[in-house]
Amino acid sequence: MSNIFKTALLLTVMTLLLMLAGRALGGQNGMLMALAFAAVLNFVSYFFSDKIALATYRAQPVDREDLPRVYNIVERLAQKESLPMPKVYLIPTDSPNAFATGRNPNHASVAVTQGILGLLTDDELEGVIAHELGHVRNRDILISSIAATMAGAITYLASIAKWGMIFGGMRGERDERGGGSGIAAIAMMFLAPFAAMLIQLAVSRSREYGADDSGAHWTGNPYALASALAKIEAYSQRQPLIASPSTAHLFIIAPFLGAGSFGNLFSTHPPTAKRIERLTGRPADFGR
Repeated sequence: MSNIFKTALLLTVMTLLLMLAGRALGGQNGMLMALAFAAVLNFVSYFFSDKIALATYRAQPVDREDLPRVYNIVERLAQKESLPMPKVYLIPTDSPNAFATGRNPNHASVAVTQGILGLLTDDELEGVIAHELGHVRNRDILISSIAATMAGAITYLASIAKWGMIFGGMRGERDERGGGSGIAAIAMMFLAPFAAMLIQLAVSRSREYGADDSGAHWTGNPYALASALAKIEAYSQRQPLIASPSTAHLFIIAPFLGAGSFGNLFSTHPPTAKRIERLTGRPADFGR
C-alpha cells in the first residue's frame, strides 16, 4: 500500500470520525460544521503540520555555523542518498531525542535535541540522523505529521465535548430522541481520542522498523544505531522529554513509554529491545 494512498485514507478516516462526532454532538448542523472543520484541518495538516510540530517543541533553525557537527552529517547523508538537503533544527531540552517532519523530501526538516549531542558519539549520531532521513526517503514524514495534527485536534474536540456535557451545553436533539444524542456524545467523547490513538499506532510502529533498516543500511553500521537507541532509551527514563501525546510518535524514541506489556501494546513505537535485536541479530541486554 503506497504512502500516498495511506495518507488519503488517514485524511478520509479522520474526516469521517469528525463528522460522526459532530452528528452525535449537534445533529445535522453539527455534522455540517464538523465537515467544514475537517476541510480546514486537512488543509492545515497537509501544509503546516511540520511547522506546528516544530513550534510545539520550540525548535530553532540552525545552519552549518551554528551546529556544524549535526549539519555536516545531515548534508553528507542527504548527498549520499540523493535527497534534497533538509532544514536542521535544534530543540532546547536536555532529554535526548530526534525527529523528522515535513510533507515531502523537498520540504523536510530534521530536529535533534540539545541533550542528544552530548550523549552520542559521532557514529551513533550519524545512525540516528540516518534513521530520520530514512523516514524522509520512505515518505513517512507527511502521514506522521498529519496524524500528529489530527490526533491532537480530535483529542482537543473531545475535551470540549466533555466540558460541554458537564455544563449542559450539549442537548441538541436529546428531547426528541429521549436522550440518545447525549449517550452518543458521551460515547464519542471517549472513542474519538481512542480512535486517534489507534490511527497513530497504525502509521508509526512498522515505520520505525523501516527507518531503522534504512539508517543501518546507509551508514553500514547497525551497531552504532543500536547503541544510540539503547543510550537514548536509558537516559530518557532519567530525563524524560516533556511532550504532547499526539506527537509522541514523531520521535525516534517515544517520550512516553508505559511499563510492562500493556504499555508496549499502546506505545507508538515498537519496544526498543526488539528494534535493537533486529539491528544486531542478538537480544538487547538492557531490555531483558
